[in-house]
Amino acid sequence: MTPAGTAQLLVWLILLLVLVRPLGGYMHRVFAGEATMLSMLLRPVEAGFYRLAGVRPDQEQEWCHYAMSLLVFHLPGMLVLYLLLRLQDRLPLNPAGQAAVAPDLALNTSISFATNTSWQSYGGETTLSHLSQMAGIAVQSFLSGAAGIAVAIALTRGFARRGSSTIGNFWVDSTRATLYILLPISVLAALFMAWQGVPQTFSGPAGAMTLDGTTQSLSLGPVASQEAIKLLSGDGGGFFNAQSAHPFENPTGMTNFLGMLLMPLIGAALTNCFGRMVGDERQGWALLAAMLVLLLAGAAAVHSVEAGGNPLLPHAGLDQQLGNLEGKEVRFGVPGSALFAEVATATSSGAVNSMHDSYLPLGGMVLLGNMMLDEVIIGGPGSGLFGMLLFAVVAVFIAGLMIGRTPEYLGNKIEAREIKLTMLALLVVPAALLLPTALAVVIPAGLTGLGNAGPHGFSEVLYAYASAVNTNGSSFAGLSTNTPFHNLTLALGMAVGRFLVIVPVLALAGSLATRRRMEASHGTLPTTGPLWVGLLIGVIVIVGGLTYLPAMALGPFAEQMAMRGGTMF
Repeated sequence: MTPAGTAQLLVWLILLLVLVRPLGGYMHRVFAGEATMLSMLLRPVEAGFYRLAGVRPDQEQEWCHYAMSLLVFHLPGMLVLYLLLRLQDRLPLNPAGQAAVAPDLALNTSISFATNTSWQSYGGETTLSHLSQMAGIAVQSFLSGAAGIAVAIALTRGFARRGSSTIGNFWVDSTRATLYILLPISVLAALFMAWQGVPQTFSGPAGAMTLDGTTQSLSLGPVASQEAIKLLSGDGGGFFNAQSAHPFENPTGMTNFLGMLLMPLIGAALTNCFGRMVGDERQGWALLAAMLVLLLAGAAAVHSVEAGGNPLLPHAGLDQQLGNLEGKEVRFGVPGSALFAEVATATSSGAVNSMHDSYLPLGGMVLLGNMMLDEVIIGGPGSGLFGMLLFAVVAVFIAGLMIGRTPEYLGNKIEAREIKLTMLALLVVPAALLLPTALAVVIPAGLTGLGNAGPHGFSEVLYAYASAVNTNGSSFAGLSTNTPFHNLTLALGMAVGRFLVIVPVLALAGSLATRRRMEASHGTLPTTGPLWVGLLIGVIVIVGGLTYLPAMALGPFAEQMAMRGGTMF
């Protein structure tokens, strides 16, 4: 890695670690119903919402009712966003006169943002009105992020409670996540971004005189408010088609660095909140250590590959001292682009400040691998924590098999029901990813819009479905997906990858909450030290490798071998 890349990575890591414990403690107090610095201001608002919705905050739910509340909560949001997109040409706050969105694209977009995926088969500034961006996209960024946090808190209660039939109240958890966590941080981030030059206006396009004397139309809108929540909530959907490579979304190095800090902030802090809720902060630090080892390894790999440049170009006499700059903003270079791409794919954000399609094969393979590991490398708000806890259950089960002992984790006996629910949640993702990928590369409708042939073309399709099913939302962008086939299959993948994972996770939480505590003994596997972190990382890598290595071999690995032989696709 270059000195600039190493320095940036170290500063980012230090600041993230400094923020983890205070934010984790704050979230613990929020979900425990304790007073916080914002309680005097927000408690009346919170109570008002409960009265309007007829919710009793002191009445908890069993896991099935919690899951049903979550599903019911998302359906109206999808419908409202769908109608906003279909009717935006007849609604106010449309200064550019955007047309109604086609039915298949509107369905894809409504499912995308309700599932915290932010997959975009459209150009934001040329397709959506200000009302669709604010009342549709930005609102769903808050609500879908809050739902993920609520599920993680519910699963944490499952591990922490003993002999309980309830795991909390979804309406209370999601309300508190929105009011006390997402909203205050987003307001501060939006103000900072507006100060740095990100637009926040209801005005229509502005005219600018170009060097050749013609007039260029520059789209404007309420960008800063949407940019803040998209980065914080893991939604990642850009106001502009170029997303965070656009100077109106990401004008300075400071906004670029803030974006890289916002994306993992809640996911990392939730590990500390988890440790506090189960009564041992070391448990949370162990989970975060496993996440950061995987993230730092990926960041080093992507930066090293991109900084080394394309091995085919020196033969053409091209200077690559600055690395592989194809598809990257010169303002950020390789260090700012590589770390941003690694953080965005590891945290399930999907925001981009460079063209992932232009990364070298091994760099693109790392970004693919980040998404394919079931969002466990910090992941989105909530989804990263419950994804990592699923692998923790698998790890203690394997350890129990090796030593001939009943597996247990945090005093919970892991039995057949817990293993079945865990594997159901883990296996539904690769099935929903690999099956449509195989279909898309063999039928004409799936090959429509493919930008490249050979291994790179396969990687474009594989990346699209990996991004959708794992609720990431970024793309290689060499594949034009605004077709009925891709819009519908990607929408199905997003719904399956979100909801058919969450329901087994909540069922697991309900099963664990009813268990009686097992006291630790000499044979209990310690789950706070380096041995546990290593075992957890090993299980994640092995499971991911066994599941996706054949697909990787057909795509980026084959392209890397071809490039070494002097061929590019």
